[in-house]
Amino acid sequence: MEKYIPDIYQQSIYTINYQKLKESGIKCLLFDLDNTLVPNKIKVATKKLKDLIKELQKDFKVIIFSNANKNRVNSFVEQLNIEGYHLCAKPFSKRFNMILEKYDYNISEVAIIGDQILTDIVGGNGVGITTLLVNPISPVDGIFTKFNRFLEKRIMIKLSNNDLFYKGRYYE
Repeated sequence: MEKYIPDIYQQSIYTINYQKLKESGIKCLLFDLDNTLVPNKIKVATKKLKDLIKELQKDFKVIIFSNANKNRVNSFVEQLNIEGYHLCAKPFSKRFNMILEKYDYNISEVAIIGDQILTDIVGGNGVGITTLLVNPISPVDGIFTKFNRFLEKRIMIKLSNNDLFYKGRYYE
């Protein structure tokens, strides 16, 4: 059950204590795109998101790390002036390990921030990096994500029944 539990759980990317992440040795932030940074049907980054990313770049390597297609990821890479990786096949470890090797990071220096337990959290926990779960921005999901959400609800029930994780009970 531990593979489903995030290290940190926050309401959104805007409520995360990034200073605490920096102090803990995190140097690289991998952000999921859809329903983490923007709703999955939105094509333009908000000013609030642009400002956050710009501020984070002062202290971190910021990367979009998404299962979305190349065109979608590249659009936000250009808008936010950051690097991005598409079709990452989360939760599988291959692309996570590629990031660690390419940028010469230790697992203790990388964190993934995402809205899905079955992709972002399981993938990050599988390679040993810091995992941060945020609530989805929008209730609208793609077809594969809808299936994942169904499974996530069942997992969250088991986690809460075992006093391991509760939706809406945020922690750092």
